[in-house]
Amino acid sequence: MSEELGINEIKTIIPHRFPMLLIDRVFSLKAGQEAKAVHNVSFGESFVQASSSKNPVFPSILIVEAMAQTGAIALLSEEKFAGKTAYFGGIKEADFTGQARPGDQIILMSKLTKIRRNIGVGVGEAWVKDKKIAQAELTFMIG
Repeated sequence: MSEELGINEIKTIIPHRFPMLLIDRVFSLKAGQEAKAVHNVSFGESFVQASSSKNPVFPSILIVEAMAQTGAIALLSEEKFAGKTAYFGGIKEADFTGQARPGDQIILMSKLTKIRRNIGVGVGEAWVKDKKIAQAELTFMIG
C-alpha cells in the first residue's frame, strides 16, 4: 500500500518540530519498507542563510538528517512500532555528489534493508531534479 502524508500526519509519526522537521510531505509510503518525501529548500531557513551570503546551500548534514527522518517515517509506520521513537543510530558510507540551493526541492528516498528487534538499517538517497546529491547507509534504534 502506498500513501501520502501531509505535515500534520508526519508530526503524528515523528517527534520533530520546526526548525528541525525537515520533511514537508511524504508522497509515497510502504510501512516498514520505504518512504519517499520532499523538502523544499528556502532562503528563509536560518541554516541556509548561515551557510553563505553569496552562495547559500542546504547543509549536507541536514540532508542526511532529512533522509533519516524519511527512514523513520517508513519504520515507525510499521504497526508494531507505532507510537515509538526512532533514534538516529549512525551513518555509514555517506557520499555527497551535489548541493541543494534555495528554490530546490530535495526528493528524499529511504529504503529499509534490515530490521532486527529494535534496530533498523536503511539506505537513504537525496535527489535534486534528476541528479543524486547524497546517499548514505543509516542505522535507527527504536525506543
